[in-house]
Amino acid sequence: MKAKNALIFGCSGQIGRSVVRKLTKDNYTVTAVTRNIHQKGIVLKTLGNAGFINIVEANIFDEKKIREQFEKADVCINLVGILYEQKKGNTFKNIHTVFPALLAKLSKEYNLKHFIHLSALGIDEAKDSNYAKSKLNGENEIFKNFPLATILRPSIVYSVDDNFSTSFMTLLNRLPFFPLYYGGVTKFMPIACSDLTDTIHHVISNNIYSKIIECVGPEILSFKEIIERLLELIGKKRILLPLPLPLAEITAKLFEIMPKPLITRDQLKLLKYNNISTGKYKTNSDIGVVSKRYFKDEVKKYSYMWRDGGQFSTERYNLNNNLDNKTN
Repeated sequence: MKAKNALIFGCSGQIGRSVVRKLTKDNYTVTAVTRNIHQKGIVLKTLGNAGFINIVEANIFDEKKIREQFEKADVCINLVGILYEQKKGNTFKNIHTVFPALLAKLSKEYNLKHFIHLSALGIDEAKDSNYAKSKLNGENEIFKNFPLATILRPSIVYSVDDNFSTSFMTLLNRLPFFPLYYGGVTKFMPIACSDLTDTIHHVISNNIYSKIIECVGPEILSFKEIIERLLELIGKKRILLPLPLPLAEITAKLFEIMPKPLITRDQLKLLKYNNISTGKYKTNSDIGVVSKRYFKDEVKKYSYMWRDGGQFSTERYNLNNNLDNKTN
């Protein structure tokens, strides 16, 4: 019997909102835990029909409040993660290690059918990154407390609501040049948010207990190729400038002063390592969810927002593409 009551942490992000929509559409009742119900509640309430979403405001380290939510849950999904550390306890260790361990412990204590945790691809190799180490430690703690947990390791996740393609298109739209870290050769397998959440839904619906699943898109792209595709989509030409590592580290250190840094020194370390399937674990395709969405095709659907003329430039963009194809 498949689970019908899902407890979700981190549901206000691009992945969380997509998961909530798909589960409620499939008649799952969702308890969405958020730190700020006044800020996030309005959006969360619109993700499903009335009665299918219960929004709870709680600090994720308030164990008493968190514990109460497990009493009626069948499955717990953790999508909470950070890309850089902040004050007030938002450290890699707290968010990626301590908190997942708590959820796994409570999932075991309350006999939940499943615990699904979102980790990250490439963390096995990135031993010098604090982000990667905290993710790995979190996975180990999860398996200690809930051996049947399923951990998903996605490559870069993109959608109209992401902080990846949209941020890069904003920068490419404004800057005359763009830095290529490590020569832009680092490889990725970008996965569309919808493909990732299809995988999460599939894991829950089919009671798949596979320890680690690598979630990847259908193509391998270098960092430089990703930037080139984004430039083409927004109709811009920019100088792609390979940035020496010492200079990259200095700029990253300066960016860390910002409330929302463009890149940190720890993220710079991550960029040294390829972000593709390793062959050590099953992928989403192996469990029956083949990624069908290609990076350029999907980003094209919302890239017009960064083009001169906005949505009215789409017709001109299609005309130019058709002329190029005929010429070739």
